[in-house]
Amino acid sequence: MVPVENLWAFVVASAILIAIPGPSVLFSVGRALVLGRVGGLLSVLGNALGLLPLIAAVALGVGALVAQSVVLFTVLKIVGALYLAYLGIQAIRHRGDAAAALSAPVARRSRWRQLGQGFIVGVTNPKTIAFFVAVLPQFVSLEAGSATLQLLELGFVFFVMALIGDSTWALAAGSARDWFVKSPKRAERLAGTGGAMMIGLGGVLALSGASH
Repeated sequence: MVPVENLWAFVVASAILIAIPGPSVLFSVGRALVLGRVGGLLSVLGNALGLLPLIAAVALGVGALVAQSVVLFTVLKIVGALYLAYLGIQAIRHRGDAAAALSAPVARRSRWRQLGQGFIVGVTNPKTIAFFVAVLPQFVSLEAGSATLQLLELGFVFFVMALIGDSTWALAAGSARDWFVKSPKRAERLAGTGGAMMIGLGGVLALSGASH
């Protein structure tokens, strides 16, 4: 089981990342703006369900390796920090895409199809796998038992938080779609601010201790 202090640190870090308008948020907001609140929530649920097989795959593969190698554990920690910084830089560089994503047309589909499309987006996103591989092991304690079980626990916590966070964005977008569409610059500013926050979080993780 993940130590309480590591779990809380992961919850805080996840809350920051989930609140940042990244690809998942833009997907949720874009769908909600065109399909309304129900369509947005179905897309969010499908996208979140797509995380589950990725979490299992990463936990089963990475957990065994991390448990056997302190060096790999440290390398993953550094790579995770660099990856977060990279995401932050990309978010700042492409912050103009946020405005375009909000106004992009999305064809209406049945509710099951909306759910399925969200699942495909979630399960086929290579950035999600990279995120789990790079970030989750940083909160595993090599002295607290099975790394695989800890990765599964962290992954499930992230799944629940992502589902709640993206649903909140979708509900807000579905309820205030006119407010977003009339001022797409707001999305651009949010993406830029979020990028800076990711860079800062990457720096904090890089400077933190390698042992957990």
